[in-house]
Amino acid sequence: MRHEADKAVVTLAGEIDIGTAPRLTAAVEGALESNPVRVELDMSGVTFCDSQGLGTLVVLNRAATRSRSVLVLAELTDFLDRLLHVTGLHQAFTIQNDDAADADGTGDAATS
Repeated sequence: MRHEADKAVVTLAGEIDIGTAPRLTAAVEGALESNPVRVELDMSGVTFCDSQGLGTLVVLNRAATRSRSVLVLAELTDFLDRLLHVTGLHQAFTIQNDDAADADGTGDAATS
């Protein structure tokens, strides 16, 4: 996780599933403790996400909202983009891709 002026960036890699969801939850909850305006999840390295992973993202989105922060899913892979559209969850999240990041000046590489 990396902290910047008003945001925390968490870089994800591999699968988001029942085995990894607790670590993701801990990372985002830890990021929220510093009261950032936004928590960005760099999703560019995510290769798989099951229903447990989707549920975890929804819960974390709510947690961020309760903390007066915004959870941002950044750099979605094609797989994740399709998954969010098929499940109808695409509209539930704030999503940022390279083009949006470059346009608002926040598009820098994320590190763990």
